[in-house]
Amino acid sequence: MEPYPLRFIKNLNRGREIATVLLNYGFGDLFERIGLRKYLQWGKRLISRKNREISGDLTTPVRIRMALQDLGPTFVKFGQVLSTRPDLVPHDVIEELCKLQEDVPPFSSEMIHQRIEEELGKSAAELFKSFDDLPLAAGSLGQVHCAVARNGLPLAVKVLRPNVVHNVERDLSLMLELAQLMEKHIPESQVFDPVGLVNHFMRTIRREMNYHREARTIQEFARLFKNDNRLYVPRILEECSTSCVLTMEFIDGIRTDNREALIAAGIDPKRVAIDGANIFLKQMFEFGVFHGDPHPGNIRVRRDGSIALIDYGMVGFLDDAKRELLVDLLLAIVRNDVDRTVDLMLQIGQPSQPIERPLMHSDVRDFIETYYGVPLDQLNLGRLLNDFISILSNHGLRTPGDLMLMIRAIITLEGVGRQLDAEFNLANELGPYVEKLIRKRYDPKRIAERTVADIKILLKAAHDLPLHLGNTLKKVSQDDLKIQLEHRGLDKLINEFDRSSNRIVVGMVTSSLILSAAFIIRSVTQAPLWYAAPAFVLSGLLGLWLIWGILRSGRL
Repeated sequence: MEPYPLRFIKNLNRGREIATVLLNYGFGDLFERIGLRKYLQWGKRLISRKNREISGDLTTPVRIRMALQDLGPTFVKFGQVLSTRPDLVPHDVIEELCKLQEDVPPFSSEMIHQRIEEELGKSAAELFKSFDDLPLAAGSLGQVHCAVARNGLPLAVKVLRPNVVHNVERDLSLMLELAQLMEKHIPESQVFDPVGLVNHFMRTIRREMNYHREARTIQEFARLFKNDNRLYVPRILEECSTSCVLTMEFIDGIRTDNREALIAAGIDPKRVAIDGANIFLKQMFEFGVFHGDPHPGNIRVRRDGSIALIDYGMVGFLDDAKRELLVDLLLAIVRNDVDRTVDLMLQIGQPSQPIERPLMHSDVRDFIETYYGVPLDQLNLGRLLNDFISILSNHGLRTPGDLMLMIRAIITLEGVGRQLDAEFNLANELGPYVEKLIRKRYDPKRIAERTVADIKILLKAAHDLPLHLGNTLKKVSQDDLKIQLEHRGLDKLINEFDRSSNRIVVGMVTSSLILSAAFIIRSVTQAPLWYAAPAFVLSGLLGLWLIWGILRSGRL
């Protein structure tokens, strides 16, 4: 397999763009440490000769934001996802990444009509009563157009940009290469889990690029909330939808950050805040599937006071195990049980560094003392969650992506609620759902079901034990028992051995060339030059071939 740097450089055009932007913003040391600089130096034409560092006196977070902005839509979206991971990314970087905005021009109406006809087999004029060529909104992945169905229903038609899947996949491949190189060559970067972050982003953006998945999510929300008129879920026109085109009912409503418009329409903002909180908490703690981006731009309040969500591209999932952990954590905090809280934090987060348990115990004790005994109606849930994230981050605990998405969604939701009602407190709405989960945990029927499931697991293990034991004894008797050992942390040592041996080989070849030249020169007076020259030329060619092979391996 060819080295990572050569595979990275193979994508000449995009690789050159990424390298140029990063070097321009003062990240040349990154290339030096991950072993890319020498490859870039050998191919100077791969990087623009107009390369100029424009970092100046800018701080590192600002340079990161500006570099991502210049690298285009995929990297902007990556920065936006990073801004939701305060457990891994420093706070000052988070603040800068939150400023990232998509700035992409809409694609032409001709291209829109061509895309619709390619995907749906009919023209927009045949499918819709009317279609607005001017986009309602344009993003890096697609854009939305208003239309009217044949039966008069207002529609929103979401169309994926041409070639966006190819371009994003190309960038994802290069991002993953860079993340792997960082983890391999920059040990301190493992605290931020570069490969894990890129993998999380890959799942997120691929989900957003698949409109079939978004349509199924919308239909699932419609099923879950069919008996709850607080949430209105738009209808999907399946006959006008594919993986690249999504046609749904257009939602005409008021944004939650327009409080004056809500009051003018006779809608009580306090009621909207409470209903919105309950809708999201019900998603998280009852259904285990929730809208992951509840900012005002994605929420509309209809004239009857019901709430509608208009973008289901970012969705999180919480299984029963994660919800149980959350309940245990909340109970431990309420009971002022520091040891239990520390144990649960270590179960929730994956350590990226050795944990100093006494120091973590001290931080958790201070955290609990800050909020212990505070009346529910005075509890600032957003601040509590931010402090909780800080503890995880300070001690190198990586939080599962969906759980972090839920925490960020709750923080955003509390902010939206307080825009609607200055006295709104999400903790008051959260309490009943936690109590319901606790009652469900100790429900006799559920306890019986879990007991039966555990007994089945034990019986299966008991049933399989003789078979596994027999197989093991058979392998022992036949001298066929093998033990697999996995070494960790030896890659650097092996690479250094390779480099050292290669340098020795190069030195020996060079020495032999010098000696050969000396012998030839000495023998010129005793024998014709052509008699000794072939041996010298052959050894020289073999030596150059060997040196070239070592240089290509990148281990000189």
